[in-house]
Amino acid sequence: MTDTAAQPSTPSQGQRLYALFVGLFLAFTLFKVGNPVILDHRFTPPQDAHQWLLFVFPSRWAMVVLVPLAVIGLALFGRFRPAAPRWLVWLPLVWFGWQCLSATQTVSRQLTAQTLPHLGACALCFYLALFVLGPMRRPERFLWGAVAGLALLLAAGFQQHFGGLEETRQWIYETRGMENLTPEMKKKLASNRIFSQLVYPNAFAGAILLLLPLSLVWIWQISERLAIATQWLLTLLLAAAGLGCLYWTGSKGGWLVALAMGLAASFRLSWSRRAKFAVAAAVLMLGLAGFTWKYHGYFAKGATSVGARFDYWDAAWKTAVQKPWLGSGPGTFQVVYAQLKRPDSEMARLAHNDYLEQASDSGWIGFLAYLAFWAGSLAFLYRKSVCSPLAFAVWLGLAGWALQEMAEFGLYIPALAWPAFLLLGCLCGGGFVVDEGGASPLESPGR
Repeated sequence: MTDTAAQPSTPSQGQRLYALFVGLFLAFTLFKVGNPVILDHRFTPPQDAHQWLLFVFPSRWAMVVLVPLAVIGLALFGRFRPAAPRWLVWLPLVWFGWQCLSATQTVSRQLTAQTLPHLGACALCFYLALFVLGPMRRPERFLWGAVAGLALLLAAGFQQHFGGLEETRQWIYETRGMENLTPEMKKKLASNRIFSQLVYPNAFAGAILLLLPLSLVWIWQISERLAIATQWLLTLLLAAAGLGCLYWTGSKGGWLVALAMGLAASFRLSWSRRAKFAVAAAVLMLGLAGFTWKYHGYFAKGATSVGARFDYWDAAWKTAVQKPWLGSGPGTFQVVYAQLKRPDSEMARLAHNDYLEQASDSGWIGFLAYLAFWAGSLAFLYRKSVCSPLAFAVWLGLAGWALQEMAEFGLYIPALAWPAFLLLGCLCGGGFVVDEGGASPLESPGR
């Protein structure tokens, strides 16, 4: 299968309408399905309009929409000769198939029953985008959903930073009482770090890393008919909102990943080599200086969250060594960690490293299939993405998200994993590669 196996084509009216529905679903997922799937059983149905707006929903509610949406799209618009090599097309199926095999000997049927459908939904999102959205020349309405979803998250983040967190604390304390809150909820409410509609601040940072690059380029391109000053204003306002929320999340890993993404983007500027290196050096120095200034107190106290992650990773590695073929079962890290952790270590439900968790949960084959899929896809797609600012922005967000997952658990949060698999499938299927909009700042410094 070669790059010319499936050439992008202009989407029909039906395809455009379908892309709109997928975009609406994506926006809904980003805003309302932000908890890890292993917490679905703790969902309390909303009782009033305020709770319907405030609460996030369990993943099974969203899957009731996702599955028929995918089936309809594949049946009506599927083009099953994607512009991607066969190994890349088959790897998600191999990975998910091994998860199903691992589930047969899980140490917790409840946790696996909650996790396995979600992992299947990730693979389904990839194939939906690969065979339906990707072959479109530019799935514009799908992108509107991604941008709108990020905008909703940023708006919620601003609301939390400017008084909403305190209001939420008072409301929860009055309606539930401190004695009914879990330790995780107490810790989250005690902090001023914003988390928008996601489970905790680092997850919100992951959403920003994933979606902000493509949103900036998309806003720039659709506003090309406006005055240049207006175009720059809209783009800079979105950039300021995204980076401001990233700062307020207090995510140290998110800051460092954003810095790496900024360095990568600086080398795409159509400036001289000397100017590019000057910009990259400035980004690096300012980013590291800001990181040191903001978090020097955290490191002076011993960087407790970093030490805790090493405990999680050690337990995941030991489990993979003890159960090398099938692991402990999808979503069951907390069971094995409770047995392996030191008495003074903090309890965790997930390994805070999606790659190591694959080894722990499903053995080395599951780990290798997942790692090869993401690393191989990003390596393969880099060459394809450089021909279009929008394609590169999508690739950059995916690379940043994949890098963050070395210290987080975004794979188990539908609001992060489903959009990531959709965007990856779209890029693998040839989407975003043909540039129809105006030149991005990545390509030209002006008009």
